[in-house]
Amino acid sequence: MRRFAVGYEYLCRIVLMLMVSQVAFLVHTVMGLVLGGFFPSVAALYATFRTWLLDVTDRSWSINRTWATFHRAWREEIVSANLFGWPQLAVWALLLWDYYLVNWNDMGTIGIALSGVLLVLNVLYGLFVLVSWAVRANFDEKPTWIVRTSLQMVIARPLCSVMIVALLVATSWAYYTWPGLAAALGLTVPGYAVMMAIYSFGRLPGMDVHVLEPLEERKKNKARRMQGSRESREGR
Repeated sequence: MRRFAVGYEYLCRIVLMLMVSQVAFLVHTVMGLVLGGFFPSVAALYATFRTWLLDVTDRSWSINRTWATFHRAWREEIVSANLFGWPQLAVWALLLWDYYLVNWNDMGTIGIALSGVLLVLNVLYGLFVLVSWAVRANFDEKPTWIVRTSLQMVIARPLCSVMIVALLVATSWAYYTWPGLAAALGLTVPGYAVMMAIYSFGRLPGMDVHVLEPLEERKKNKARRMQGSRESREGR
């Protein structure tokens, strides 16, 4: 029963963190007059989730801590996130426009083939965009390095890519089934899902569950052993 209560509280803390992040996302997007605030808010969202994931010892964040983390990241990203995000959006808009033209114009057999190719390209590019913001949040590197590393991750980490797609499909289904979730959580759940998939399956240096959480567990076990040895010595 105690384990259930602890798990339930942990889940509630996650939901609280997501809801605060959603409010922060909306407020900061408006603070940047929407066009200038959207991509810094996306970058701040990823940075907030990364900071939360790396805080292995205490993920029970308060409202103030979530808001402060988001706001600090947003201020740092006002210029660089826009320089990174708008070119991405322009390329994706072009790919979507090509897909639209091919599907809504009769081009015969070649049109069907092009439609399939463009569909695959759009899915892969969407994965690249989602992964690139996570890579960017984890590494202080040049945009060209971020782009190259993100492309490599999409291709070289197929399990991670599949998990991202699966989690986004599940999120879309949940949002469609319960529209209130979309209003309350918005982009935070997709962003959180991407970060969790990369943290769990991406093997990204500095943000890898297989390294960080076993390391923390070893520290706890060492502390327990030291505490036990001290107690045994005192007992003698």
